[in-house]
Amino acid sequence: MEIWLNPACSKCRSAQRLLDEDGAEYTVRRYLDDPPTEAELRTVLDRLGLEPWDIVRTREPDAEALGLRDWPRDADARGRWLAALAAHPALIQRPILTADDGTAVVARTDEAVRDALSRRPT
Repeated sequence: MEIWLNPACSKCRSAQRLLDEDGAEYTVRRYLDDPPTEAELRTVLDRLGLEPWDIVRTREPDAEALGLRDWPRDADARGRWLAALAAHPALIQRPILTADDGTAVVARTDEAVRDALSRRPT
């Protein structure tokens, strides 16, 4: 399991606390310090079953500066969105937790974290 987090984020700290309480083995990726590449974003989005615009924090200053609300949300624009997320990792919704079964969740709720934990092999 891996968790992409920002330690200043309360939802990230809550998700990490739940992982610790469960005794889960996981690695931490401080994605603001170690931004994901476009290829890594594609992989995580595939695991999430989402598109790049689905995980964008639209109220971030970078989103406003880039005018993301006006960008098309279609297959032709996907590369543009991926490039923006890779270049501006603060735009990425957090935390993202990759589950051991190959899926992933945006772990903003305790239920989402528990769901990812339930996917561990027994």
